[in-house]
Amino acid sequence: MTQAHKWFNPTCSPNKTSNLPYSHHIYIHTHELPEDWDILAKNNIFLSRKYLEVLEEAAPSNMKCHFIGIFDETELVGIAISQYLDLNNIDCYGNKRQVNNISLKNFLFRKFASRILVIGNNMLSGQHAFEMSETASQSKLLVALNHAAIELKSMFKKKGTDIHLTIFKDFIATEIENFSMEAYAADLKFSVQPNMVLEIRKEWKSELDYASAFTKKYRAQHKRGRSKCIGVEKREMTLEEIISREKDLEELYLHVAGNAPFNTFYLPRHHFSTFKKKLSSNFLLFGYFIGEEMIGFKTMINNGDALDSYFLGYDDSMQKEKMLYLNMLYDMTGHAIQQGFCKMIFGRTALEIKSSIGAKPEKMIGIMRHSNKSINRFLPFFFNYLEPKTVWQERSPFRASW
Repeated sequence: MTQAHKWFNPTCSPNKTSNLPYSHHIYIHTHELPEDWDILAKNNIFLSRKYLEVLEEAAPSNMKCHFIGIFDETELVGIAISQYLDLNNIDCYGNKRQVNNISLKNFLFRKFASRILVIGNNMLSGQHAFEMSETASQSKLLVALNHAAIELKSMFKKKGTDIHLTIFKDFIATEIENFSMEAYAADLKFSVQPNMVLEIRKEWKSELDYASAFTKKYRAQHKRGRSKCIGVEKREMTLEEIISREKDLEELYLHVAGNAPFNTFYLPRHHFSTFKKKLSSNFLLFGYFIGEEMIGFKTMINNGDALDSYFLGYDDSMQKEKMLYLNMLYDMTGHAIQQGFCKMIFGRTALEIKSSIGAKPEKMIGIMRHSNKSINRFLPFFFNYLEPKTVWQERSPFRASW
């Protein structure tokens, strides 16, 4: 366990009106977390102890997680997650055909941007960096979080690893305003692909209600897509089935991940079974089968009133023949409607097809800093050059009356 920050004094009594700065404590293992950790995580499963146990046991091989407690004297008022990523250990640019000047970009990445400290969760879209108590001061919490990031960089440096980039992610516009303070004044605000979110309307009681809200063009797309998937069996898989199919799941996942223009990690084979063990019914994995052959799968996570899509995989040839990906999107939406969720979080890939089924882009903003002050001055240019560009057209599938 790392030593507590100098302000952390377990002999002090809580003082909610204290003008002292907040302290922080960095935890390496989940069994070290304070007993009341989950009280602050109650509205975000992705900061819960059980989810963090998934990361501890089944994170990508190039990722190291730490967990941060923020204290007002002895009172836990905030919780956060950090992820260190070493991009030297993987092939980041997956689909080479989608990337220009790949040799130069690979060189620049490995030399100047391959060791990244993320305050937040690089495996998800949305604000899963921190949660805080209702009585906490957000400005004090953000200052403490900045101190925690500086300490983490120092910890890695002592072990021989120099952090290139420190990133705080993902925040909507109103949330990013809270970072307008001296601690973050020199940092670059940046935005990449948006998070695609489908708001579930109260009028929708079934997938039929949802499809009925489409214009004629998109009702036809829905009907055609559904007809293509006739003969494909879809079923929720138990923990035992997930374990027995781990090799198939890994191969299908890698088919999809390998075609992405850019990757910062690859999931280990036991990731999904670990997820199921830890989160039980809050983690759902559905397999798609023709006979006994698995041709695809999708995963979803229950997070309060939102249903989050997670990773999926499919056989490329069957995807085209069965319009498998489109049908997975419809299936996830139908599940969200039937289970009474308020929104379906689709994440930040395949933007146009997600737009065609009704998801709207939610701009995500992050804050970035480079450890080299000279490079930090030119970070906007550097970032824009290395970030893969995605050109897409937003669709409007619903009738005007909706």
